[in-house]
Amino acid sequence: MADLDDHPPFSAASGGVGALEPPEPPPPPFDETARARAILAAQPVLEGHAELPVLLDPEDLPPARARETGAQLWSLDVDGDDGAIGTLRRLDTIRALVAACPEDLRLAHTTSEMAHARNCGRVAALLGPVGWTALGGSAATLRAYHALGVRAVNLTRFDRFAREAVREMNRIGLAVDLSGADQDTVRKVLAVTRAPALLTRAAPDALPDDVLRLLGENGAVCMVPVGEDPAATADLLDRVRDGAGPGSTGLSRLTGRAAGYVPLFAELLRRGWPAGDLVGLAHGNATRALRETEFLSRTNRIRPVAA
Repeated sequence: MADLDDHPPFSAASGGVGALEPPEPPPPPFDETARARAILAAQPVLEGHAELPVLLDPEDLPPARARETGAQLWSLDVDGDDGAIGTLRRLDTIRALVAACPEDLRLAHTTSEMAHARNCGRVAALLGPVGWTALGGSAATLRAYHALGVRAVNLTRFDRFAREAVREMNRIGLAVDLSGADQDTVRKVLAVTRAPALLTRAAPDALPDDVLRLLGENGAVCMVPVGEDPAATADLLDRVRDGAGPGSTGLSRLTGRAAGYVPLFAELLRRGWPAGDLVGLAHGNATRALRETEFLSRTNRIRPVAA
């Protein structure tokens, strides 16, 4: 019997059945920028606050936008003195703008139409929010805006009419935008509305922790403007995510379109945001809030119309 010490070393013995394969090369370093581009290419952004260009030059149509944009809420807010007439003029101008850019823009009244526009390679244009003063204290005016395609109204104070207006907005399918509202107004509206609220121009640093928590419980979406410094914007989004939950994050607009949304998403990836939260940030959360508003209105259609 051969001595155990006479056996060849493992490397030599294994050579008879084939040499060991060399170790696989290490994986390439994680590229947050490339992954951010991939996420945004598949999940374009729903912007909460698009505004008309100062000058509508036909040679500059369609208006400049970030390449990662898939849908936009077009603000109908005007100066207080312009009221309903100014709002209707702006609404008419936005409709004309969309009609002049059929290869780029498509008017959408529902989340289904918004998704269809994106699938066709168009940017969905949603009308709203309308400024609170443009209602003139009339529920009839509220319903007229809805009939014209408006899908959001900016509520900045809370009184008896506001309470009834919120209930009517829930009934007919108008999203409540709380941008610019004080803390007490936000609390009172959230106690009345049955649909998720929006803050199309959110300022998370001005919202106390208890208000953020209430927004999260409501399913509201804080749509944060994206500034030139992605880290500063990421700090604001971290505050919303920590205080209200990942389902309450959204994006309002870019202050500078050159870089787009990629630097922000790359920064959030470096901070450990999972892909699912980034999809919600891009458009999933705001789309869900709008869809729930639509669903609530469908269940309320049999209720009598408010006077």
